[in-house]
Formats: sequence, structure tokens, C-alpha cells
Amino acid sequence: MTDGLRWQELFQGADGALINKEHGGVADIDALRIAYWRETSEQRRKALMPFLWTTVSGQGQIFGNRERGSDAYVSNGLHFSYPGYNETLCGFADPRIDSNDKKANPNVTVLEWLHGKVAYRDKVAAFAAWDTFPYILNAGRAGFTVNAGYDAFMSGGPTPTMALLNRLKNELPKTLGGEPFDAVTFHTALEYFKQSKPRVMFVSLGETDEWAHAGNYAQYLYAARRVDDYLQELWEAAQSMAEYRGATTLIVSPDHGRGEAPSLWKSHGQKQPESKYIWMAFLGPDTRPLGERSQTAPVLQNQIAATLAAFLGENYAAEVPRAGAPIQDVLPQ
Repeated sequence: MTDGLRWQELFQGADGALINKEHGGVADIDALRIAYWRETSEQRRKALMPFLWTTVSGQGQIFGNRERGSDAYVSNGLHFSYPGYNETLCGFADPRIDSNDKKANPNVTVLEWLHGKVAYRDKVAAFAAWDTFPYILNAGRAGFTVNAGYDAFMSGGPTPTMALLNRLKNELPKTLGGEPFDAVTFHTALEYFKQSKPRVMFVSLGETDEWAHAGNYAQYLYAARRVDDYLQELWEAAQSMAEYRGATTLIVSPDHGRGEAPSLWKSHGQKQPESKYIWMAFLGPDTRPLGERSQTAPVLQNQIAATLAAFLGENYAAEVPRAGAPIQDVLPQ
């Protein structure tokens, strides 16, 4: 997941209304235009997120382009982070989750639910930039590996790479408050992935939301591009390993959307109804290569948990009746 990345950038690429100082806080307009501005939306989105618009669109499915009749949205009505992550990971909106406060989630996530099964014991892990995630996942109760914020990763025998990443967490400027730069979070997750080989791994990155709130459109776009690079690096790592090659599914989505450009893109929440709209991408051997979807029935954030479980052959919706149903279009037919 990448926090608050708008569907508009995913499907249309860089927004011309924001490549300026007035609305996008862009200092070097020429450099940003060279990097990401192209004549058509198809060219712009591929320049911004090439892995999504080559490998994923060519071999998987992408939902959420509202201009092509493919809606994806949250059902919690709040359109901000903790409610969105709860809905994604538990499969339902909960009115008790109404703030971003660091309160232990009373709900069991699909990650915890899987970890409770013998087949997934000690084979589930989560890595997140935001330091609220140990509460969202209720790490103390859940029992699986959770690493978030600036916390050093101390499980298992530390590799030299992990030791360096732990050091960087401690030494890099804490520019984004409660979360490190995405690079540190991602590479911690990737190192764990290579060394420990989990069956299920959750990764949440945060810079797309942080730079948007700061009104820094250039850094928002650069962060989005890094997310795409990280997806490619993780996917290629999986395909290079016998345990994962041809047997791995990648699911990607944000926790919420944002307001419209040029004046509302920095914000999201109940006062920004446009921020209910998100996007979803699926890539793996069980998903038909239908590419960018159009004229489809809406897909909801509350369906992701059961869909994730269904890829593993598990019926989450049957045991958690509040959860949304799996998205059948991406599952084996």
C-alpha cells in the first residue's frame, strides 16, 4: 500500500494544474516537466509508474479509472488513514475507528487471522513507515512480525544489510515526523523477504501522503515513482526465488484518495468527497491478464481482505461475515 496516492495520477500521470509554484509548490518546473510531463495521459502515467503500466497492465488487472467506468472506493465514509487501513485489512468499516490515534485495533486483521492458522504460523510479516501500524495491526495480540516507524528490526540474526538499515533509521533526519523515508521501510521489508521467506508480507509506504499534505507536488510525484520502482524490485526478487516464482500474487492499493486539483489535492477526509475514490492493482498467476479495467462493477476497499485470503485458498468471508466478498474477476475462473 502507498498512502493517499490519487487515482488521477495513477491513470492520467502528472497533473498539469499542479506543475507550478502556486498550487503545487514546484520550485523547478522545467525539471519536473522533463521528468513526467508528456502529451497524452497514457504517456504521462507510463513515465510516472512504468512497472504498473507495463508488467501489471500487461499481465494483471488495474481498477479505479473513473473516466473508463471503473470505480474503486472506500466504504468507511471517513477517507483517512486508520479507518482505511482497518477496512483494507479487516474487510469492513468500523465506526469505532474514527481517528488516527494510537489505539489498539479491537478488530482482527486478515494477517492476524492467517497467522492463527498452522500453515501460516511465523510466516506472516508487516513493514510500515507509519509508526501507528503496531496499533492498527494490534501487534501485541497478533503475534506476527511487525516493524514500523523508526523501530530497529531486531528479529532473527541481523544481516549486515539489516544492521545498516537500522543505523540509517536512527541517523537520518526525521523529516516526516512519525515515519522514516520510504526507502528505509521498503529495503527493510525486502531484506526480510529474501532472508525469512514469509508466505504473506504486508508493506505500507507513506511519502505520497506526506508530500501531498506538505503541498510539494514534485516530491509527491518522485515518491510515486519510487513506489513503482519498489514494486518492480519486489516482484523481480520474488520471480528470482524458487519459493515464489510463478506462485506469488502482488496486490497494490492506497488507503484513501485525495481532493481534486488544483486547490483540494493536498487534503482528504469527510469534507473531500472525492477522496473516497482509490485504485487497486493485481498481478499473479491466478489473475487473468485483462489489464486496465473499464465498464466494471465497482470494487470496494472492504473486498481486499477476503480477496487476499482467497488467493491462498482460504475463505475469510465465510468466517468473517462482515467482510466484503472476494473480487471474483481477479481470482481463478
